[in-house]
Parts: sequence; C-alpha cells; structure tokens
Amino acid sequence: MAINLKGRNFICLLDFTREEIYYLLELSATLKIAKQKGTEKQPLKGYNIALLYQKDSRRTRSAFEVAAYDLGMHSTYFGPTGSQIAVKESISDTAKVLGKIYNGIQFRGYKQTDIEDLAQNAGVPVWNALTDLYHPTQMLADIMTIQECKKIKDVKGIKFVYFGDARFNMANSYMIISAKLGMNLVICSTKNLWPYPQLLKQCQDIAQETGGSITLTVDYKTASKDADVVATDVWISMGEDKKIWKQRIKDLIPYQVNKEKMKIAKPNAIFLHCLPSFHDDKTQIAQEIIKQYGGTGELEVTDEVFQSSASKIFQQSENHLHTIKAVMLATLK
Repeated sequence: MAINLKGRNFICLLDFTREEIYYLLELSATLKIAKQKGTEKQPLKGYNIALLYQKDSRRTRSAFEVAAYDLGMHSTYFGPTGSQIAVKESISDTAKVLGKIYNGIQFRGYKQTDIEDLAQNAGVPVWNALTDLYHPTQMLADIMTIQECKKIKDVKGIKFVYFGDARFNMANSYMIISAKLGMNLVICSTKNLWPYPQLLKQCQDIAQETGGSITLTVDYKTASKDADVVATDVWISMGEDKKIWKQRIKDLIPYQVNKEKMKIAKPNAIFLHCLPSFHDDKTQIAQEIIKQYGGTGELEVTDEVFQSSASKIFQQSENHLHTIKAVMLATLK
C-alpha cells in the first residue's frame, strides 16, 4: 500500500510506523541525490511556512530555511524575542492565527506539551525541530547517516551505543527509533541519569515486536563492545543554570567518548553527535569550564575522536537538511 503522509504532524516518531519511517528515509536520499546533481524541482512553490523558535539554533534554522527554499517555499522566522508565543498570546491562539496564514509550522522550544498544543489547534502540519522530550528530525538524519556509512537500507540488528545524560530528547528519541527499526540500543550512563521508566517500558515493548532491544548499563568500560555506532550528546545546554555544571561533569566524565571506548567497538564503527559539541577549548563555555574546573575543554567527547575518521558528524549534520526537506514535502504535498 502506498504511503501517504499528507496533512500529518511530525512531533514524535511514536506516531509513525516502521514503513512510514523508511519511506521518509528513502525520500530523504532521493532529495539529497537531486540536490547533489542539481536536478531539484520546487514542488511546493507558493507555499509559506512559519518557523517558531523559543530556543534558538543556527543549524536547525539554516536547515529549515534552506530546505524550504529548495522546495520553493517562503519561510518566516519568529525568534525567541519576536514570536510572543505564550507571552502575549496563548499557544492555541497563536496556532489558530498562523494556521490561517501558513501551510505549515515548525516549532523548536522547551516543552513537548507546547508543540502538542500547536498541533491540536493549527489545522496545518506542525513539525518538531526539538523539544525537551523529542528530536525526531535528528533521528532521521542519524539513521540516514548509518545507512550511507554502512551501505545498508535496513538497520535492524545494528548495535547503537549512547553515552551520556539519558533523561531528555536525544536518548528518548534514540529509544523510539531503535525500537521502531529493530536496532539494539545500549544506553550507558550513571543510574541517576537513566531514562524515565514509562517511555523506556513502552519502547522495550515495541522492540520485542521488531526484534530489537534496549538495555541500560553503568559499565562504561565494556558498553561499546562490538558497537556499530557510538553516539553522545552535549552535557551542558545553553541557558542551563551554571550551578549544575560541577555535578553534571562529575557524573558524566566516566562516560566521555574517547579512543578507549571506540577501540572496543567494531573496527568500522562510526561516531555520531548532533552538535554543538564540547571537544576542545575553542568556545566561551569551554573556557569558563576550564577556568572553574580545570581540564582541557573536552567534555562529552575527546577531540581525538571528534576529529577521527570514525566521526561522521558533519555528514550527519548535512543529512539533517535532507530529512527535514523530506518531512515537509511528505506532509504538505
């Protein structure tokens, strides 16, 4: 049966079947080839989309704006200080207004409940560009990168190891995509940073049906044994209270991705990171951390791994453009 996603929201991958996810990945690959060959069409010419940002991002905004342009659309950016969403106007009212003007709405913000409110009231497709709980477009980019690097279409059976804070959007999303596609996910972190039990149980139940698995461990010395993919995420987000830095670093420093962890993975294992990354001393925050706590500025990953041939982070970052484009095209046309 043909896949038809027109009019659908894209706010959590739990809402999509395995077949629908692979459809979006195939469309992403097709759009990437067309861009590389210069044979792109503009199937959404005359469409308009709104880009709502409670939480700003250079990479995500760039990807959505370029994706919109490539598809022939016009985009309007509403930044953290310009949208007034939930400040002077409720989210539901904002959704109803924008839904009458725009063909689709992208949202990047703090709470998953906000995007759900948007989707409930907009009447047009709403796309999740990151909330506290989920980051679905990033997941498509990560799987696309695995497909390309491993030269496979079906990622079932891939061992994917995630090191770091497992309570928020990236780990949650890795659990969902792994369960849906039958990957074997290992989350390695200190127990106080493990995922919340309800989503974990839901994803483990799905994984049982798809032949995948989700396991948790504190054993950072052997977690990446025979891994196909090793991933991590930034430990310290912009806007977080600096009071948490000391404890966060103390909790997670054993889970830093370094050459020892990569060495026990498979010889052809790849490293993924959604960025930004603290892997050296070349950022203002890294300098603050070095001043207060010492070290080299390397947090979630060492510069050696970040710069290594195993690192596919910039390919991963580029693929975010193509997966975003696929999501918008599939839900609008």
